[in-house]
Amino acid sequence: MHVLDSSAFIDEYDVDGPAATVPGVREELKDAASYRLTALEGSGMRVHVPDAAAVRRVEDAATRTGDADVLSETDVRVLAAALELDAVLVTDDYAMQNVAGALDLTVEGVSKDGITERRDWNFQCQGCGREFDEDRERCPVCGSDLARKNPN
Repeated sequence: MHVLDSSAFIDEYDVDGPAATVPGVREELKDAASYRLTALEGSGMRVHVPDAAAVRRVEDAATRTGDADVLSETDVRVLAAALELDAVLVTDDYAMQNVAGALDLTVEGVSKDGITERRDWNFQCQGCGREFDEDRERCPVCGSDLARKNPN
C-alpha cells in the first residue's frame, strides 16, 4: 500500500499496487493533477480519513522534530494515513519525510532525492540569539520571535 501526497499526482508518480490518499490532497491539486487523482480513485484508490489518535501521533512527532509549524493540516493527515495503514509514504516534501522518519515510516520520493538524515530542529531567538530545543510562541527571555535552525 502507498499513501500519496499531492506531489505524486503533480509529478505523475506511477503507482504499483494499492494506493490511498486523504481528502485534503484533492483541494491542493489543479488541472491535470486533479484529473489524475480522479482517475486513480476511479480505478480503486482509497480516499482515507485517519482517526484522531493517528493524527495526534503525527502532531507529537512533528513537534519533537521541530517540523510542526511547516506542515499543513493535509500533510499531517497524509502522514497519519500512512501510519494507520502501515503504508509507504510517497512525497517530495522534506518536512514530511523528516516526520515520517521519526515515525519509522518508509518513504519514496517522486521527482526529488529524499532526505539523507532525519533532523530534530532547534529554535533560535531572532533578538537575543538564545537557542531552544522546542518551538515557543516567543523567546521567554526577550520576547522576540523564534526561527527554526539546523542543529548541526
